[in-house]
Amino acid sequence: MKQIKYCIVALGAVLLAAINGFAAVEGTVSREGAEKYTVSLDIKGDQAFVRSLRRNLELSGVFEIRSSGSIKVSGEVGGRITAEGRQKVMGLNSQAKDAASARNEARVLANKMVENYSNQTGFALNQIAFVSKHGNAGELYVCYPDGYDMKKLTSDSKEAVGPRWKDSQTLFYTGFLGGGPGVYEVNTTTGKKARRWNFKGLTTGATMSPDGRSVAIILSIHGNPELYVIDAVAGRWTRLTTTKNASEGQPCWSPDGSQIVYVSDESRYPQLYVIDVATKKKRRLTAKGSQNVDPDWGSDGRITYITKRGGTSQIAILDPKAGGDANAVLVAEAGNWEHPSWACDNRHVVASRDKALFIVDTMEDGDKPVRLFNNDGKWITPSWKK
Repeated sequence: MKQIKYCIVALGAVLLAAINGFAAVEGTVSREGAEKYTVSLDIKGDQAFVRSLRRNLELSGVFEIRSSGSIKVSGEVGGRITAEGRQKVMGLNSQAKDAASARNEARVLANKMVENYSNQTGFALNQIAFVSKHGNAGELYVCYPDGYDMKKLTSDSKEAVGPRWKDSQTLFYTGFLGGGPGVYEVNTTTGKKARRWNFKGLTTGATMSPDGRSVAIILSIHGNPELYVIDAVAGRWTRLTTTKNASEGQPCWSPDGSQIVYVSDESRYPQLYVIDVATKKKRRLTAKGSQNVDPDWGSDGRITYITKRGGTSQIAILDPKAGGDANAVLVAEAGNWEHPSWACDNRHVVASRDKALFIVDTMEDGDKPVRLFNNDGKWITPSWKK
C-alpha cells in the first residue's frame, strides 16, 4: 500500500527489510474565507529580494501582488526598504551583499508585513526539512518556504526516514549507517551528524517534547514496535504502550507535552490514538476511513493527519478535544497526499503528493496548494520548523 510505505506502522516491516511582473487593481481584494491586501513592489537592486518577497507574501494568504496596491513597498536593496499603507509603516535597512542575503532580508520583511497586517505568525524564515529519495537511498535536505536556498545535509547513500525538528537548528531522523535502523541527529547549520540511539531491533520515530526534556520514540526491544519516552538528559526510558499483536508509530507531542498522538494498527487498520504520558491512559481518536496516519499536533491544539477514504488520501484536521474525527475537516482536493506538517501560523501545512512537496492553505476557501519547488526527483516526508 503506497500510503503506508513511509508510515511507521508499516515501517516495522519496511524499515527492517530495507531498513516575477504584476497586474493592476487598487485596494483590497476580498473573497469568502479570507481578506487579501493588495501590494505593489517598486524595489531597485538585486531582484532576488523581489522574487523572494513576492513569493513569501503570496504564500501567506494575506497579500496579493498588484501593479498598484493599497500597500506600497519601495526602496533599494542595500539601502532603505519601506512598506507603507493602510495607516502602517514598516521597513528595514538592507545590507545585502549577495542573492542569498537579499532573499533572507526579504523573508524578514515578509514576516513583518504578515504579522502587522494580520493575526498570523510569519513563517518565511522557518525552514522545511525533507527527504530526496533515489532508489533505496534517501538524503536529507532543507530549504525555505519560498523554495530557495536548498541545502543538502546528508550524503549517506543509505535510507533516511522521518526527519523531525529537535530544536531550531537540529533534526532527528532514522538512518541505516550501522546496518539496522537507528536515530541520528544532524545540525542544519554545520552539517555535523551523530548517532543518538540504536537499540536492538527497530529504533525510529524520535520526536522531542516541547520543553526539550523528553523524546518520544518507537522501539521493538521487547518484540513488536511500541511507544516509549526517553529522558533526554538522564537517558532513562519508560514504556507507554503494550499491544502484543500490533505496531505503534509516528509519535507527536501535544503542545503542553502532557500527551502524545501516535498511530497503531491494534484495530487491524492504522488509526490515531492519544496517550497521557503520566497515566498511560490512551484513547482512540479516529474511526472513519480505511487508515489514518501521519499526525502532526499544532500549537493551537489541532491535529493534521492523512485519512484514506474511497481509495484516495486526503489531508484532514481534527480537534482532539471535540471527541475524535466525527467533525474532522478535509482540506485540499483528494489525491496521494502524505505527511502534512504544520507551519507556525496554524493555517498552512507542507505535505507531499506525487513525488513533490506542496504548501497547503487549510483555511476554508483558501488558496490552492502551491508546489514548493519544481526540481525533478522524488521529494517526501516534509517537516516544518515551528
